[in-house]
Amino acid sequence: MYSRNRLYISPEEQDRLGSLRLLLGGAGLGSEIAECALRLGIRHIHIIDGDRVEQSNLNRQNYVLSDVGRLKAEVLSERLKAIAPDAEIEFTPVYLTEENLTTYALDCDVAVNALDFSTSVPFLFDCYYVGKNIPVLHPYNFGWIGCVFVIRTLTSEWLKWEQFEGKTEVAVARFVMSRLEKKTDEWDAFAKVVDAYENEKETLPPPQLAIGSYYVAGMCTSILCKISSQDRLCDFPEFNVVPVNDFFMCFPMLLGRNESLNLFVAKR
Repeated sequence: MYSRNRLYISPEEQDRLGSLRLLLGGAGLGSEIAECALRLGIRHIHIIDGDRVEQSNLNRQNYVLSDVGRLKAEVLSERLKAIAPDAEIEFTPVYLTEENLTTYALDCDVAVNALDFSTSVPFLFDCYYVGKNIPVLHPYNFGWIGCVFVIRTLTSEWLKWEQFEGKTEVAVARFVMSRLEKKTDEWDAFAKVVDAYENEKETLPPPQLAIGSYYVAGMCTSILCKISSQDRLCDFPEFNVVPVNDFFMCFPMLLGRNESLNLFVAKR
């Protein structure tokens, strides 16, 4: 299945990817990450999510109309098994809570935190895995932009968002924008979206696009490849980000492990 990965990924790297155990907390944005990771060579994937597919998910998540009403974790597991029947794909169709987190948050080599920020559970998820010395990837779909944090230590700067009074996604977006040295038209447009979302009177989930989902899937999979090869990572408060008009600049980052990554990291 992975013969066309040659030259980009060595046989030794492919073997390491094949043995990496990936846990996905959340099968919304996590659904695109899971497929990209599997197609690159990660063959041990466990999905945890109690949510069901809704029609509003179809603009950006890895589901089709006939999936509506079904459990996301089950549907995603079936799709991944259809791609690679001999891969070890498991799923747990439950919502993670403060009470059951330690029961269902299974052992792994890397965890992806794609949980909704509607409760404190995403932060408890981080505390649990970082406490076990397991890196956690935090992907964000910012519409035309994708962003990923790597959490390996629990800094006060990260944990303060648990106490944020308001929409956590807004706080994260403003943090990212404040640290970017290079501003683009896309980021100016994004700032207006963030303002509009913050001022919405209804309690609605953040707007997201398929473009952001695919960017994030590529970035997370590239980071997983780096982790399996023990390459340098950009830990929070640094981050990986891809603005849409920098796609060709970021292409080396998505493919492999070279210093072009520094083009997409906001330094302190």
